[in-house]
Order: sequence, then C-alpha cells, then structure tokens
Amino acid sequence: MKLIVGFGNPGEKYMNNRQNIGFKVVDIIGNNANIEVKIKKKKSLIGRGKIDKTDVVLLKPQTFVNIIGESVLYIASFLRINVKDIICIIEDTTLPVGEIRVDYIFSKFKHIGIESMVKALKSDRFAKVRVGVGSPKDPAKTEEYLLQDFTEDENLIIIDVLNKAEAVVKMLLTHPIEHVQDKYNPEGAIKIEKRRVRKIRIRR
Repeated sequence: MKLIVGFGNPGEKYMNNRQNIGFKVVDIIGNNANIEVKIKKKKSLIGRGKIDKTDVVLLKPQTFVNIIGESVLYIASFLRINVKDIICIIEDTTLPVGEIRVDYIFSKFKHIGIESMVKALKSDRFAKVRVGVGSPKDPAKTEEYLLQDFTEDENLIIIDVLNKAEAVVKMLLTHPIEHVQDKYNPEGAIKIEKRRVRKIRIRR
C-alpha cells in the first residue's frame, strides 16, 4: 500500500494558494482514479482505492504545513504503511512554475513541512515530488508569497503542471524511484557508490 500526501493548508481561503499545489495534485489524482478524499480521520482527510492495481491512500492533512508530520505519522501508523511507501507532493520556490523534481535520500531541499515529517517518522526515506511555484522577488517575503494565488498567466500552465505531477506520482507507484529521477530530473538519479569491503586473509 502506498500513501500519497499532498501538502497544503486547510480552508477555502487557502485553496488556490501556491502553497496548496500539493492538495491540487492529490485532487487530480483522486478525480482521475475515482477516489473521493473525504473520509475524516484524526487531523486528516483521506481516500482509499486502487491506481494501476496498486492499493493507495490519498491524504490531505488538515493541520497547517509546519506540523504536517502529525497527521502523516497517525495515518501511516494506523494503516501500517512503511516510510519507504510514502510519496509527498510539495511546493518548491526554488523552481519556476511548471518544473518538477523528484527527491529521495541525500536531498538538500529544505522545507518546514518535510522537516516536520522527518521528525515525526524518524526517517527521510520517502519520495518527495517538488512542484515549482516560482519565487518572490524579495526572499524575505517567501511566506507571504506562498499564501498568494497564482497569476492569470501562471494559471494557463497549471493544468499541465498538475497532469505532469500526477504522471510522476503514478510512475512512482510502479517503478524504482531512481528510474523516475532519471526521467524527470535533469541531473538524473543520485549515484550512490557502494562501499568496497576489504577482504582480510587469515593465515593458519
């Protein structure tokens, strides 16, 4: 079973904010897979179903982003889902609108919601789908920028962005994350060198 977590803030006033792009991706996935995300669990809205024969749970935490780990931990524990089977979808102000990256371990990406999940799960070994939302002219105003809606010009490409993010998530359900990174990250998957074990010959 896979747990797909969309990042966002609960409430209608945040619905079209840049920070709620994760919720929008989960909504697209749910709509296309006929999964309604409306079951209320502790600090969460979830939906259960199948995508390409894979059992999935779609999660829209109803906490704010800075404490998102609470709801993720509760649902993952309740349904006995391993950390490696969690996929989160998050906004990224370091990427232009429309660009996507797929992270796993050794990620240098910093986000208060990711930090909350890592602290709650005691691990960072989950997939992170980073969806570009553009960046503010003044970095000091990033929080304010994330609570703004997309511009009219940006809205013209948001549907394509959401569809691309859905394709990334669906590929993660059935392929090793390295394959997904090779397809969607310009730099490909991080190459992890295996440690060479030195053999010691024991004389008898």
